Amino acid sequence: MHDTFGSAARHADGGIAASSSHVAGGCGEGAEVRHAPGGDGPTIITLGCRLNAYESEVMRRHALDAGLGRAVIVNTCAVTAEAVRQAQQTIRRLRREQPNARIIVTGCAAQIEPERFAALDEVDHVIGNAEKLEAATFRALAVEETPRVAVNDIMSVTETASHMIGGFGSRARAYVQVQNGCDHRCTFCIIPFGRGPSRSVPAGDVVTEIRSLAERGYNEVVLTGVDVTSYGADLPGTPSFGRLVRQVLKHVPELKRLRLSSIDQVEADGELLRALAEEERLMPHLHLSMQSGDDMILKRMKRRHSRSDAIAFAAQVRRLRPEIVLGADLIAGFPTETDDMFAATRDIVDACGLTFLHVFPYSPRKGTPAARMPQVERATVKARAAELRALGEARLSGYLATQCGTRTEILMERENVGRTPQFVEVTVDQPQKVGGIVPAHIHGSDGKRLKAEVAA
Repeated sequence: MHDTFGSAARHADGGIAASSSHVAGGCGEGAEVRHAPGGDGPTIITLGCRLNAYESEVMRRHALDAGLGRAVIVNTCAVTAEAVRQAQQTIRRLRREQPNARIIVTGCAAQIEPERFAALDEVDHVIGNAEKLEAATFRALAVEETPRVAVNDIMSVTETASHMIGGFGSRARAYVQVQNGCDHRCTFCIIPFGRGPSRSVPAGDVVTEIRSLAERGYNEVVLTGVDVTSYGADLPGTPSFGRLVRQVLKHVPELKRLRLSSIDQVEADGELLRALAEEERLMPHLHLSMQSGDDMILKRMKRRHSRSDAIAFAAQVRRLRPEIVLGADLIAGFPTETDDMFAATRDIVDACGLTFLHVFPYSPRKGTPAARMPQVERATVKARAAELRALGEARLSGYLATQCGTRTEILMERENVGRTPQFVEVTVDQPQKVGGIVPAHIHGSDGKRLKAEVAA
């Protein structure tokens, strides 16, 4: 599963929920809308993950630099069939609301199925995932010299992903894209065909960007990408993701907090684990791309870990960092999943000691092998997803109860709401500066977030 930190505000899955407006998770549940300053440039509608939100900011800046006039750019998601359907609904609604606007469609859905969006009368231009990050694309759009469909083969993209932008996010935290694309072929996932092969940003560029963010007052930075733990395989010397983490912490000592977005535990290298054990500034929160707790389903998903691997990894990181909190992506109702197989997924929540669950009810995605497998009844899928979500709520509530009476440091996202190092949401008794880190005493919870008094 690609990095689904767009739902972090609800499921704490990626550590970067402090953006000033909501971005839908992978199922098109909502949209982030960004307007150009003064209303003179394009409006950008972001569907899907936080990586899309990051890239929307790249597009916004390119569009403003190019002088692109009033237009609406829809940055789509393709993680599920429902996400694509809702992207089409969004486009039709936008045309009704803005009959004279130029509508430009891009993102993963546009990359994978350009013909679907080109067939919509409401759409003026379709551009691919590589093209949307190029300044030249927006210069051509500004003078109307772009073909209606400009989508090249994403699998031919080989350059490193280096579209870095300073300070995207909120004043609470910023995030830095260190990797894009994916070389794996999970049977449920279409994202590699929207994002292309894995490409990494050189460590020096990452360090320079994060140093700049720290100097500008950001106390927390999140490293993110589609498959961050595959970082470095395409770079000279094949540096690991753990080595990148170490370099950031070593060369940017003024950075107070470094956080990781979703990781694939099977790719976690020894250097990353040592950093987790030794570096207090590396936050004690990991979100795992787990997907299932049943070995047969994991094989049919074409995942590279087993149930025992997941349990062993959770135990290992707890030995290394006892205060760590773990979350995971889980898919309910994958094709061929029986009651016993689902029970194994439900049971792995306790076996791994998971606190945050990001639950996906499986839906078939055209073009993936899983869509051709025997499907589980939709009512059963929905019921299993609801059961996992209820279990996640209970796990979170139980964890919160253990924190009462403790002292912690809170990064403020809003005047009265912040996050602990474990990414648990906390309300405080008096307004604080957004982006600041304040000491606090935990005195209670409401089952979903902690309650605290700011310490003297």
